Amino acid sequence: MADVIDTANDQADYFLQVALDRRPRPVVGIASSEYCADCDEPIPVLRQHTIEGCQTCVSCQALRERRR
Repeated sequence: MADVIDTANDQADYFLQVALDRRPRPVVGIASSEYCADCDEPIPVLRQHTIEGCQTCVSCQALRERRR
């Protein structure tokens, strides 16, 4: 009788693990800077929220990309 109970518990654990693996996980993002790392000017709030983890203003980012 214990074998049937053990099997049922193993199945329940398996299905619980499958359900946990499929659940949506919260997205933890990298915070954007409030001020540009290159020129120290404030980064607009819209850019901070749109570009996750941005460290530079639009102008300085464009300069960085041109240098590459």
